[in-house]
Amino acid sequence: MEERIRQDDGSLVPFTPETVTAAFKTIPDLLARDEALIARGRSLDVDCQLGPSTQPFHLAIRAGRIVDMIPAPVLMRSWRFSYRATPAAFAAYWQKMPPAGWHDLLALTKRGQATLEGDLHPFMTHLQYFKDLLALPRRNGFGGPS
Repeated sequence: MEERIRQDDGSLVPFTPETVTAAFKTIPDLLARDEALIARGRSLDVDCQLGPSTQPFHLAIRAGRIVDMIPAPVLMRSWRFSYRATPAAFAAYWQKMPPAGWHDLLALTKRGQATLEGDLHPFMTHLQYFKDLLALPRRNGFGGPS
């Protein structure tokens, strides 16, 4: 079922949980083309769980590169931290100009649209890396023109 999220200009961005999951799956390829972001994460080695709450993914990040990304749940797969958000939250976050309150990963948790759990140290230490990593689908025009 298609849902919609309202942009600041009043226009609606259509999305489905499936389109959000499909956009999330593009993140490793988008990251591979962003040497500056990889360089920012060069000291990051972590196994984490990220993604839409309807279909999170286990990621292995080594030296800022995603070396493995598989859909959760995976039996006996551990993670240091987990950041999951509703499909609506990612659809809003990926807009060219996200609406106020939908523009920041921590703001999404405050709104109750995302959960952050586990050992927060790697996430908070590399917060800008994760903000930019999770914003990569915005570059493919997910939210449409603003």
